[in-house]
Amino acid sequence: MSEQVDVVVVGGGAAGLSAAVTLARARRSVLVVDDGTPRNSSAAGVHGVLGQEGVPPLVLLERGRAELAGYGGSVLAGPVVAARRADGGFLVTLADRTSLQARRLLVATGLADELPDVPGLRERWGHDVLHCPYCHGWEVRDQPIGVLGTSERSVHQALLFRQWSDDVVLLQHTAPDPTPQEAERLAARGVRVVPGRVVEVLVSDGRLSGVRLESGEVVARSALTVMPRFAARLDGLTGLGLTAVPHETGVGQHIASDLIGASSVPGVWVAGNATDPMAQVTSAMAAGTRAAAALNWDLISEETDGAVTAAAR
Repeated sequence: MSEQVDVVVVGGGAAGLSAAVTLARARRSVLVVDDGTPRNSSAAGVHGVLGQEGVPPLVLLERGRAELAGYGGSVLAGPVVAARRADGGFLVTLADRTSLQARRLLVATGLADELPDVPGLRERWGHDVLHCPYCHGWEVRDQPIGVLGTSERSVHQALLFRQWSDDVVLLQHTAPDPTPQEAERLAARGVRVVPGRVVEVLVSDGRLSGVRLESGEVVARSALTVMPRFAARLDGLTGLGLTAVPHETGVGQHIASDLIGASSVPGVWVAGNATDPMAQVTSAMAAGTRAAAALNWDLISEETDGAVTAAAR
């Protein structure tokens, strides 16, 4: 199968679908390619989305795909295995050998959460192992919360989650010792620092019940927070010349872009967590819409230049 469209959007999450709907409403032929592995699929609900509070992530995406179809856009399931510049545009190849030709590309592949290697941690990720208080803090309010220390940012995370519970402990794990000033601030807010490495996440009756330290001590907790390292997903896209670079906040790597989503590769835009690791669903949606508008104007400019040249002949 081979198809040619104005824009191929790689990634069918909040950013990608918002971009695709905007482009379809601008009367662009647009096709979304999605591998079916949304980052937030394990979460019970999406929060902070006005009018959609608590909607399950997959339901939100289903609604987005239906909206896109209503404007003539479509979604292809499957991973991208190769992408390159070809014939003045781009050629995208899927795992089933489907070939897509596009004048422009929008990358909204999101990111991968690289978690500490602690047995039991990954299995609870998105349930009672969390990282974003604005996404899930309300759901664990007033519960005993443990902050798994992995870096100097862990003190910040502990103080942040203290807003949602007065029972917060900082499990030092691999984080450096708090500075005297940090220790003072933690103590003032009643956050206890527990030294020692965490070697296991404990579960009872299907829910997180605590952690076991290397010493054998068990620290009872009903929620655990951790700051993962974020890595932009570039599977199949390296042929475009896109590269992941360190993010300025030190949280991992992203695909650099300007304020409207243009990447360093002409004709390729980026939106959502792939370029902004800290973006929540609402900001990812906004970024997709903004990038789509800029991309559409780029196409308009190209078409207008062509019309001017044709008229002068």
